Amino acid sequence: MSTGLLTERYVHEVVRRLPADQREDMAQELRATIADTIEGRGGDLRAAEREVLSELGDPVRYAARCTERPLALIGPDLYPAYIRVLGTLAATVLPALSLGLALLEVADGGGVGAALRVGLGTLIGVGAQLVAVITVVFAVTERVRHRRGTTGDRWTLDELPDAPKQDGGGVAALAAVAWDVLLFALIVWQHTAEPYRTDGGEHLEVLNPDLWSGWVWPVLAGLAGLAVVGVARVAGQGWNIRLAGWYALAHAVFTLPLAWVLYRQELFNPGFLADARTLWESQESVYGGAAVVVLAIGATSVFKAFRTALR
Repeated sequence: MSTGLLTERYVHEVVRRLPADQREDMAQELRATIADTIEGRGGDLRAAEREVLSELGDPVRYAARCTERPLALIGPDLYPAYIRVLGTLAATVLPALSLGLALLEVADGGGVGAALRVGLGTLIGVGAQLVAVITVVFAVTERVRHRRGTTGDRWTLDELPDAPKQDGGGVAALAAVAWDVLLFALIVWQHTAEPYRTDGGEHLEVLNPDLWSGWVWPVLAGLAGLAVVGVARVAGQGWNIRLAGWYALAHAVFTLPLAWVLYRQELFNPGFLADARTLWESQESVYGGAAVVVLAIGATSVFKAFRTALR
């Protein structure tokens, strides 16, 4: 039997969301399925057609099932880790940062009212950035997992993993993700908020503004990569060789530019250093020592990741 107008509208809504090379075959198959089902129902064909199409459901969801494309921003596999990361930041790091900046405002002579404004502004502004960054990281991870077929939707018994390796517990992994996200947000925040205030009332960035025309971008990309790897580590309950390799790459992208900028003494805003000169009596030793520390921490972290993966 031929299909009606409702069926054609439904088929169109489904196939236009499919890859071009699948549309024609899928349209023919779907029309045939609907027609056979309607014919099997008997009775009023129009009523049967509406009933069958209603049972097939939303054409957007039907197309998503055909392509195995996730409709949720963050799926059930990663959602618990997503909530834990947000909870950790909301309960610890974000309040501490807001309180610290409020106390600095009081120490700077801003008064209680100004301190409350700074604390509340930090809580809202940085909090919104953290939520946005974490959500993007988890959403990207969700889609990468679906592309590679590593989600639970395709799970079979043969894919049952070995017992998870103990690498310090989930709390340590979540703390690492929280730190990477917080550092990313702080770098962006100090650029937009210019939080340091001189004696003359001028607002300054703490980091060198010239970095935004070059070296800050690989640093931010490396931090984002470290956060994504951290999420994958939490979801996979430990390290493996491939994950450790990505971790090493992300650490290199983050650590090497940062160490180079420290070595060249270009990390901090010259205006900030001039105003806070009593804290920087020996800038050369501070910068050189910081560069060595950054490289040492990066190398140690990568070594530990590979050692755990090889156990």
